[in-house]
Amino acid sequence: MSDLARTPRQIGTTIRRNRKRLAWSQSALGERVGLRQETISLIENGNPAVRLDTLLAVLAALDLEFRIAARSRNAGVDDLVG
Repeated sequence: MSDLARTPRQIGTTIRRNRKRLAWSQSALGERVGLRQETISLIENGNPAVRLDTLLAVLAALDLEFRIAARSRNAGVDDLVG
């Protein structure tokens, strides 16, 4: 499975979708990563102030990875704003 995410909100949505696919609560995911449920909620709601190492730990707990690729041609400036 591959999801395209260009904004913090889209990243949060992808994390939420995968957490629910595993039938984990926000608290359960937080416990696996050593974070509070409130922090998981902030991430899933697209908080732009999330630290990169925190985001990578959450992705790893969900067995996801962060990839960087060239932006597709139809991506506009509006895609950069959350």
